[in-house]
Amino acid sequence: MTEDIRPFRIDVPQADLDDLVDRLGRTRWPRQLPGGWSRGVPVAQLRELAEHWRTGFDWRAQEARLNAFPQFRTEIDGQLVHFLHLRSPEPGALPLVLTHSWPNSVAELMGLIGPLTDPRAHGGDPDRAFHVVVPSLPGFGFSPFPEPADERPWTAERVARIWAELMARLGHERYGAHGNDAGALVSPQLALVDAEHLVGVHITGGLGIPTGDPDELEGLTDDDRAGLERPASLFSDGSGYAPYLANRPQTLAYGWLDSPVAQLAYLVERLAEFDGWPDGAAALLPHLDRDQLLTTASLYWFTGTGGTSSWTYYDGAAGMPVDQALVPTGVSHGGPDAFRRIASRGNDIVHWSGREAASHMVAMVDAETLVADIREFFGELR
Repeated sequence: MTEDIRPFRIDVPQADLDDLVDRLGRTRWPRQLPGGWSRGVPVAQLRELAEHWRTGFDWRAQEARLNAFPQFRTEIDGQLVHFLHLRSPEPGALPLVLTHSWPNSVAELMGLIGPLTDPRAHGGDPDRAFHVVVPSLPGFGFSPFPEPADERPWTAERVARIWAELMARLGHERYGAHGNDAGALVSPQLALVDAEHLVGVHITGGLGIPTGDPDELEGLTDDDRAGLERPASLFSDGSGYAPYLANRPQTLAYGWLDSPVAQLAYLVERLAEFDGWPDGAAALLPHLDRDQLLTTASLYWFTGTGGTSSWTYYDGAAGMPVDQALVPTGVSHGGPDAFRRIASRGNDIVHWSGREAASHMVAMVDAETLVADIREFFGELR
Protein backbone atom coordinates (compact mmCIF):
# COMPACT_ATOMS: atom_id res chain seq x y z
CA MET A 1 0.00 0.00 0.00
CA THR A 2 1.45 3.37 -1.00
CA GLU A 3 1.84 6.52 1.08
CA ASP A 4 -0.84 8.15 -1.06
CA ILE A 5 -3.44 5.95 0.65
CA ARG A 6 -4.63 7.20 4.03
CA PRO A 7 -6.73 5.38 6.66
CA PHE A 8 -10.25 6.72 7.04
CA ARG A 9 -12.86 6.40 9.76
CA ILE A 10 -16.47 7.60 9.71
CA ASP A 11 -17.28 9.97 12.55
CA VAL A 12 -20.45 11.99 11.97
CA PRO A 13 -20.67 14.97 14.36
CA GLN A 14 -23.43 14.71 16.95
CA ALA A 15 -24.72 18.09 15.80
CA ASP A 16 -25.46 16.55 12.38
CA LEU A 17 -27.39 13.71 14.00
CA ASP A 18 -29.40 16.17 16.09
CA ASP A 19 -30.15 18.24 13.00
CA LEU A 20 -31.39 15.17 11.13
CA VAL A 21 -33.76 14.21 13.95
CA ASP A 22 -35.02 17.78 14.17
CA ARG A 23 -35.69 18.03 10.42
CA LEU A 24 -37.46 14.68 10.35
CA GLY A 25 -39.72 15.84 13.17
CA ARG A 26 -40.61 19.04 11.28
CA THR A 27 -41.40 17.38 7.93
CA ARG A 28 -44.26 18.96 6.00
CA TRP A 29 -46.21 15.95 4.73
CA PRO A 30 -48.16 16.25 1.47
CA ARG A 31 -51.70 15.00 0.93
CA GLN A 32 -51.96 11.54 -0.53
CA LEU A 33 -52.70 11.54 -4.25
CA PRO A 34 -55.09 8.93 -5.67
CA GLY A 35 -53.59 5.81 -7.20
CA GLY A 36 -51.30 4.53 -4.44
CA TRP A 37 -47.87 3.39 -5.64
CA SER A 38 -48.71 4.31 -9.24
CA ARG A 39 -48.19 8.00 -8.32
CA GLY A 40 -45.01 7.39 -6.33
CA VAL A 41 -44.23 6.42 -2.73
CA PRO A 42 -47.45 6.57 -0.63
CA VAL A 43 -47.45 8.97 2.30
CA ALA A 44 -48.39 6.38 4.93
CA GLN A 45 -45.53 4.01 4.11
CA LEU A 46 -42.93 6.75 3.88
CA ARG A 47 -44.16 8.41 7.04
CA GLU A 48 -43.77 5.16 8.98
CA LEU A 49 -40.24 4.64 7.64
CA ALA A 50 -39.27 8.24 8.37
CA GLU A 51 -40.54 7.92 11.93
CA HIS A 52 -38.34 4.85 12.41
CA TRP A 53 -35.42 6.88 11.04
CA ARG A 54 -36.19 9.59 13.59
CA THR A 55 -36.85 7.48 16.70
CA GLY A 56 -35.73 3.88 16.15
CA PHE A 57 -32.73 3.94 13.81
CA ASP A 58 -29.33 3.77 15.52
CA TRP A 59 -26.82 5.56 13.28
CA ARG A 60 -23.97 5.01 15.73
CA ALA A 61 -24.50 1.24 15.51
CA GLN A 62 -24.43 1.39 11.71
CA GLU A 63 -21.43 3.70 11.80
CA ALA A 64 -19.61 1.15 13.99
CA ARG A 65 -20.60 -1.62 11.60
CA LEU A 66 -19.08 0.27 8.68
CA ASN A 67 -16.00 1.20 10.71
CA ALA A 68 -15.42 -2.48 11.44
CA PHE A 69 -14.25 -2.68 7.81
CA PRO A 70 -10.81 -1.16 7.10
CA GLN A 71 -11.44 2.05 5.16
CA PHE A 72 -9.15 4.38 3.27
CA ARG A 73 -9.10 7.40 0.99
CA THR A 74 -6.75 8.35 -1.82
CA GLU A 75 -6.73 10.95 -4.59
CA ILE A 76 -6.76 9.83 -8.22
CA ASP A 77 -7.25 12.12 -11.22
CA GLY A 78 -8.10 15.00 -8.90
CA GLN A 79 -10.88 12.98 -7.22
CA LEU A 80 -10.89 11.86 -3.58
CA VAL A 81 -11.79 8.16 -3.52
CA HIS A 82 -13.12 6.41 -0.41
CA PHE A 83 -12.95 2.63 -0.28
CA LEU A 84 -13.11 -0.45 1.91
CA HIS A 85 -10.22 -2.90 1.54
CA LEU A 86 -10.47 -6.32 3.17
CA ARG A 87 -7.90 -9.06 2.75
CA SER A 88 -8.97 -12.67 2.92
CA PRO A 89 -7.29 -15.07 5.35
CA GLU A 90 -6.97 -17.50 2.42
CA PRO A 91 -3.54 -17.21 0.73
CA GLY A 92 -4.87 -17.94 -2.76
CA ALA A 93 -7.67 -15.36 -2.68
CA LEU A 94 -8.39 -13.42 -5.86
CA PRO A 95 -8.61 -9.61 -5.55
CA LEU A 96 -12.09 -8.38 -6.49
CA VAL A 97 -13.36 -4.82 -6.88
CA LEU A 98 -17.08 -4.45 -6.10
CA THR A 99 -18.88 -1.38 -7.46
CA HIS A 100 -22.20 -0.38 -5.90
CA SER A 101 -25.36 0.77 -7.65
CA TRP A 102 -27.09 4.11 -8.02
CA PRO A 103 -28.72 5.47 -5.91
CA ASN A 104 -26.84 3.55 -3.27
CA SER A 105 -23.55 3.34 -1.39
CA VAL A 106 -20.93 0.92 -0.12
CA ALA A 107 -23.49 -0.05 2.54
CA GLU A 108 -25.37 -1.93 -0.18
CA LEU A 109 -22.51 -4.44 -0.37
CA MET A 110 -21.82 -5.04 3.34
CA GLY A 111 -23.62 -8.38 3.28
CA LEU A 112 -21.32 -9.70 0.55
CA ILE A 113 -18.00 -8.90 2.18
CA GLY A 114 -17.82 -11.59 4.87
CA PRO A 115 -18.89 -14.52 2.67
CA LEU A 116 -16.57 -13.42 -0.15
CA THR A 117 -13.45 -12.78 1.95
CA ASP A 118 -13.85 -15.70 4.35
CA PRO A 119 -15.97 -18.43 2.73
CA ARG A 120 -14.62 -21.01 5.19
CA ALA A 121 -16.40 -19.17 8.02
CA HIS A 122 -19.62 -18.98 6.00
CA GLY A 123 -19.88 -22.60 4.86
CA GLY A 124 -18.21 -21.97 1.51
CA ASP A 125 -15.21 -23.31 -0.39
CA PRO A 126 -12.00 -21.61 0.83
CA ASP A 127 -10.55 -21.99 -2.67
CA ARG A 128 -13.11 -19.42 -3.83
CA ALA A 129 -12.08 -16.58 -1.52
CA PHE A 130 -11.49 -12.95 -2.47
CA HIS A 131 -9.55 -9.94 -1.29
CA VAL A 132 -12.31 -7.34 -1.57
CA VAL A 133 -12.08 -3.66 -2.56
CA VAL A 134 -15.31 -1.63 -2.31
CA PRO A 135 -14.94 1.97 -3.53
CA SER A 136 -17.52 4.73 -3.19
CA LEU A 137 -18.29 6.02 -6.67
CA PRO A 138 -17.09 9.60 -7.27
CA GLY A 139 -19.70 12.06 -6.03
CA PHE A 140 -21.20 9.43 -3.70
CA GLY A 141 -20.83 9.29 0.10
CA PHE A 142 -17.27 9.84 1.28
CA SER A 143 -15.97 10.30 -2.29
CA PRO A 144 -17.25 13.90 -2.62
CA PHE A 145 -16.59 16.01 -5.68
CA PRO A 146 -14.00 18.75 -5.17
CA GLU A 147 -14.99 22.40 -4.91
CA PRO A 148 -14.98 24.01 -7.35
CA ALA A 149 -16.40 21.10 -9.31
CA ASP A 150 -14.27 19.34 -11.91
CA GLU A 151 -15.80 20.43 -15.21
CA ARG A 152 -14.58 17.39 -17.13
CA PRO A 153 -17.41 14.93 -17.87
CA TRP A 154 -17.81 12.00 -15.54
CA THR A 155 -18.23 8.81 -17.52
CA ALA A 156 -18.12 5.11 -16.70
CA GLU A 157 -14.81 4.96 -18.57
CA ARG A 158 -13.29 7.68 -16.40
CA VAL A 159 -14.34 5.87 -13.24
CA ALA A 160 -12.95 2.59 -14.63
CA ARG A 161 -9.56 4.25 -15.16
CA ILE A 162 -9.63 5.44 -11.55
CA TRP A 163 -10.50 1.91 -10.37
CA ALA A 164 -7.62 0.46 -12.42
CA GLU A 165 -5.20 2.91 -10.80
CA LEU A 166 -6.65 2.14 -7.36
CA MET A 167 -6.11 -1.59 -7.81
CA ALA A 168 -2.55 -0.92 -8.99
CA ARG A 169 -1.83 1.24 -5.92
CA LEU A 170 -3.09 -1.58 -3.72
CA GLY A 171 -0.69 -3.99 -5.42
CA HIS A 172 -3.39 -6.12 -7.07
CA GLU A 173 -1.84 -7.10 -10.41
CA ARG A 174 -4.51 -9.67 -11.29
CA TYR A 175 -8.11 -9.08 -10.22
CA GLY A 176 -11.80 -9.47 -11.03
CA ALA A 177 -14.63 -6.95 -11.12
CA HIS A 178 -18.29 -7.12 -10.07
CA GLY A 179 -20.91 -4.41 -10.39
CA ASN A 180 -24.63 -3.78 -10.07
CA ASP A 181 -26.56 -1.04 -11.92
CA ALA A 182 -24.05 1.87 -12.13
CA GLY A 183 -21.42 -0.66 -11.12
CA ALA A 184 -22.50 -2.84 -14.04
CA LEU A 185 -21.59 0.06 -16.33
CA VAL A 186 -18.18 0.67 -14.77
CA SER A 187 -17.08 -2.98 -14.56
CA PRO A 188 -17.13 -3.81 -18.31
CA GLN A 189 -15.30 -0.55 -18.95
CA LEU A 190 -12.52 -1.91 -16.76
CA ALA A 191 -11.99 -4.62 -19.36
CA LEU A 192 -11.56 -1.95 -22.03
CA VAL A 193 -9.00 0.05 -20.03
CA ASP A 194 -7.19 -2.67 -18.04
CA ALA A 195 -7.70 -6.05 -19.73
CA GLU A 196 -4.06 -6.90 -19.06
CA HIS A 197 -4.81 -7.24 -15.33
CA LEU A 198 -8.52 -8.14 -15.29
CA VAL A 199 -9.48 -11.84 -15.24
CA GLY A 200 -13.24 -11.39 -15.71
CA VAL A 201 -16.28 -9.16 -15.30
CA HIS A 202 -19.37 -10.20 -13.35
CA ILE A 203 -22.48 -8.00 -13.42
CA THR A 204 -26.07 -8.33 -12.26
CA GLY A 205 -27.71 -7.60 -15.61
CA GLY A 206 -28.28 -5.13 -18.41
CA LEU A 207 -26.67 -7.00 -21.29
CA GLY A 208 -28.70 -8.06 -24.32
CA ILE A 209 -31.67 -5.77 -23.70
CA PRO A 210 -33.04 -4.69 -27.09
CA THR A 211 -32.44 -1.05 -27.95
CA GLY A 212 -34.93 -0.89 -30.82
CA ASP A 213 -32.50 -1.83 -33.59
CA PRO A 214 -34.29 -4.48 -35.75
CA ASP A 215 -30.96 -6.20 -36.43
CA GLU A 216 -30.74 -7.16 -32.74
CA LEU A 217 -33.73 -9.48 -33.12
CA GLU A 218 -32.36 -11.26 -36.18
CA GLY A 219 -32.37 -15.04 -35.71
CA LEU A 220 -34.64 -14.99 -32.67
CA THR A 221 -37.75 -17.18 -32.58
CA ASP A 222 -41.26 -15.88 -31.99
CA ASP A 223 -41.08 -17.29 -28.45
CA ASP A 224 -37.82 -15.42 -27.89
CA ARG A 225 -39.35 -12.16 -29.06
CA ALA A 226 -42.40 -12.63 -26.85
CA GLY A 227 -40.18 -13.36 -23.85
CA LEU A 228 -38.35 -10.07 -24.32
CA GLU A 229 -41.37 -7.84 -23.93
CA ARG A 230 -41.90 -7.78 -20.15
CA PRO A 231 -38.23 -7.62 -19.02
CA ALA A 232 -37.44 -4.89 -21.55
CA SER A 233 -40.42 -2.82 -20.40
CA LEU A 234 -39.10 -2.80 -16.83
CA PHE A 235 -36.24 -0.59 -17.97
CA SER A 236 -38.59 2.07 -19.33
CA ASP A 237 -41.73 1.98 -17.19
CA GLY A 238 -41.70 4.10 -14.05
CA SER A 239 -38.44 5.85 -14.96
CA GLY A 240 -39.61 9.42 -15.44
CA TYR A 241 -36.78 10.63 -13.22
CA ALA A 242 -34.11 9.79 -15.83
CA PRO A 243 -34.83 12.58 -18.36
CA TYR A 244 -34.95 15.15 -15.56
CA LEU A 245 -31.64 14.03 -14.04
CA ALA A 246 -30.08 14.08 -17.49
CA ASN A 247 -31.04 17.75 -17.86
CA ARG A 248 -31.64 19.51 -14.54
CA PRO A 249 -30.02 17.60 -11.63
CA GLN A 250 -29.07 20.79 -9.77
CA THR A 251 -32.75 21.66 -9.30
CA LEU A 252 -33.51 18.36 -7.57
CA ALA A 253 -30.35 18.64 -5.46
CA TYR A 254 -31.87 21.46 -3.38
CA GLY A 255 -34.65 19.22 -2.12
CA TRP A 256 -32.36 16.28 -1.37
CA LEU A 257 -29.93 18.45 0.56
CA ASP A 258 -32.61 20.30 2.53
CA SER A 259 -35.10 17.51 3.27
CA PRO A 260 -34.08 14.05 4.50
CA VAL A 261 -37.57 12.79 3.65
CA ALA A 262 -37.14 13.90 0.02
CA GLN A 263 -33.91 11.90 -0.14
CA LEU A 264 -35.53 8.89 1.52
CA ALA A 265 -38.54 8.95 -0.81
CA TYR A 266 -36.27 8.82 -3.81
CA LEU A 267 -34.35 5.80 -2.51
CA VAL A 268 -37.54 3.91 -1.66
CA GLU A 269 -39.03 4.58 -5.08
CA ARG A 270 -35.99 3.12 -6.80
CA LEU A 271 -36.53 -0.18 -4.96
CA ALA A 272 -39.46 -0.84 -7.23
CA GLU A 273 -37.89 -0.32 -10.62
CA PHE A 274 -37.29 -3.94 -11.59
CA ASP A 275 -40.01 -5.67 -9.63
CA GLY A 276 -43.27 -5.00 -11.39
CA TRP A 277 -43.61 -1.24 -10.97
CA PRO A 278 -45.71 0.29 -9.50
CA ASP A 279 -46.34 -2.22 -6.73
CA GLY A 280 -42.89 -3.77 -6.46
CA ALA A 281 -41.63 -1.68 -3.56
CA ALA A 282 -44.78 -2.43 -1.58
CA ALA A 283 -43.94 -6.13 -1.80
CA LEU A 284 -40.22 -5.67 -1.16
CA LEU A 285 -40.27 -3.33 1.84
CA PRO A 286 -41.48 -5.92 4.39
CA HIS A 287 -38.59 -8.20 3.40
CA LEU A 288 -35.89 -5.55 3.30
CA ASP A 289 -33.51 -4.71 6.14
CA ARG A 290 -34.82 -1.19 6.59
CA ASP A 291 -31.85 -0.19 8.73
CA GLN A 292 -29.57 -1.01 5.80
CA LEU A 293 -31.71 1.20 3.56
CA LEU A 294 -31.66 3.97 6.17
CA THR A 295 -27.88 3.63 6.45
CA THR A 296 -27.59 4.55 2.78
CA ALA A 297 -30.14 7.36 3.19
CA SER A 298 -28.07 8.64 6.13
CA LEU A 299 -24.83 8.47 4.15
CA TYR A 300 -26.36 10.58 1.38
CA TRP A 301 -27.75 13.01 3.95
CA PHE A 302 -24.62 13.44 6.10
CA THR A 303 -22.32 13.81 3.08
CA GLY A 304 -24.71 15.97 1.01
CA THR A 305 -24.12 13.86 -2.11
CA GLY A 306 -27.69 13.24 -3.30
CA GLY A 307 -27.25 15.75 -6.09
CA THR A 308 -23.68 14.94 -7.09
CA SER A 309 -24.55 11.26 -7.43
CA SER A 310 -26.67 12.15 -10.47
CA TRP A 311 -23.62 12.50 -12.74
CA THR A 312 -24.45 9.07 -14.16
CA TYR A 313 -27.39 10.71 -15.91
CA TYR A 314 -26.18 14.24 -16.57
CA ASP A 315 -22.90 13.14 -18.14
CA GLY A 316 -24.58 10.47 -20.22
CA ALA A 317 -23.07 7.55 -18.32
CA ALA A 318 -26.45 5.94 -17.58
CA GLY A 319 -27.68 3.29 -19.95
CA MET A 320 -26.71 -0.31 -20.58
CA PRO A 321 -23.30 -1.95 -20.04
CA VAL A 322 -20.90 -1.75 -22.96
CA ASP A 323 -20.06 -4.85 -24.97
CA GLN A 324 -16.56 -6.22 -24.53
CA ALA A 325 -14.99 -9.55 -25.44
CA LEU A 326 -11.51 -8.93 -24.02
CA VAL A 327 -12.22 -10.89 -20.81
CA PRO A 328 -14.96 -13.39 -19.89
CA THR A 329 -18.32 -12.08 -18.66
CA GLY A 330 -20.73 -13.54 -16.10
CA VAL A 331 -24.28 -12.32 -15.42
CA SER A 332 -26.26 -13.21 -12.31
CA HIS A 333 -29.69 -11.72 -13.08
CA GLY A 334 -29.62 -11.65 -16.85
CA GLY A 335 -33.23 -12.43 -17.69
CA PRO A 336 -34.42 -14.51 -20.68
CA ASP A 337 -32.12 -16.68 -22.80
CA ALA A 338 -32.88 -14.37 -25.70
CA PHE A 339 -31.02 -11.62 -23.83
CA ARG A 340 -28.02 -13.94 -23.61
CA ARG A 341 -28.13 -14.68 -27.33
CA ILE A 342 -28.15 -10.97 -28.11
CA ALA A 343 -25.42 -10.24 -25.55
CA SER A 344 -23.20 -13.06 -26.85
CA ARG A 345 -22.76 -11.26 -30.15
CA GLY A 346 -20.48 -8.72 -28.48
CA ASN A 347 -19.39 -10.42 -25.26
CA ASP A 348 -17.64 -13.62 -24.18
CA ILE A 349 -20.48 -14.88 -21.99
CA VAL A 350 -19.30 -17.87 -19.96
CA HIS A 351 -21.87 -17.72 -17.16
CA TRP A 352 -25.52 -16.62 -17.28
CA SER A 353 -28.41 -16.86 -14.86
CA GLY A 354 -31.90 -16.32 -16.23
CA ARG A 355 -33.17 -14.79 -12.99
CA GLU A 356 -34.72 -11.36 -13.27
CA ALA A 357 -33.44 -8.70 -10.89
CA ALA A 358 -35.44 -8.66 -7.66
CA SER A 359 -34.79 -4.96 -7.18
CA HIS A 360 -32.71 -2.00 -8.25
CA MET A 361 -30.60 -2.94 -5.20
CA VAL A 362 -29.82 -6.61 -5.84
CA ALA A 363 -27.21 -7.07 -3.10
CA MET A 364 -29.65 -5.79 -0.48
CA VAL A 365 -32.46 -8.20 -1.31
CA ASP A 366 -30.67 -11.22 -2.82
CA ALA A 367 -27.20 -11.29 -1.25
CA GLU A 368 -26.94 -15.05 -0.78
CA THR A 369 -27.72 -15.82 -4.41
CA LEU A 370 -25.39 -13.09 -5.61
CA VAL A 371 -22.47 -14.39 -3.53
CA ALA A 372 -22.99 -17.90 -4.88
CA ASP A 373 -23.03 -16.59 -8.43
CA ILE A 374 -19.84 -14.56 -7.98
CA ARG A 375 -18.07 -17.57 -6.48
CA GLU A 376 -19.17 -19.83 -9.31
CA PHE A 377 -18.16 -17.45 -12.10
CA PHE A 378 -14.71 -16.54 -10.79
CA GLY A 379 -14.09 -20.08 -9.54
CA GLU A 380 -13.80 -21.16 -13.17
CA LEU A 381 -11.35 -18.36 -14.10
CA ARG A 382 -8.66 -18.70 -11.44
